[in-house]
Amino acid sequence: MTDSTRRAVIFSAGGVGLAAVLSACSGDDSTAASEQAPADGQAAAGGREIAKTSDIPVGGGKVFKDQDVVVTQPEAGTFKAFSATCTHKSCPVGSVADNEIVCPCHGSRFSAKDGSVTKPPASKPLAEKKITVSGDSITLA
Repeated sequence: MTDSTRRAVIFSAGGVGLAAVLSACSGDDSTAASEQAPADGQAAAGGREIAKTSDIPVGGGKVFKDQDVVVTQPEAGTFKAFSATCTHKSCPVGSVADNEIVCPCHGSRFSAKDGSVTKPPASKPLAEKKITVSGDSITLA
């Protein structure tokens, strides 16, 4: 095989590889497999029951690390949900007690009612997440 033939083969193979990478990265309007609803019929990005109302104590809450959400019940029958990631240094919040969401990393505290900072060092509130309550079921929307 001559040098020019060898170069042509390598160049062609590189072009084919580049075309494959670019086509894999390009988008289209069809839904990707990772965005499709699971077989059980529930929405992939939410719509799953995460708790029963009886799991969330009044004045407290529960952290769901897998969903990055903390659900609180600041008053009887009122349920709220917030990001479970502290806005100070992105640590996961650890617990909810006395209507405060507590970050164990640096001691930040947030209101269980609205996610606002009640004790620094965090300076930004926790992002609110949408939930729905139907009967005794709490669903992440």
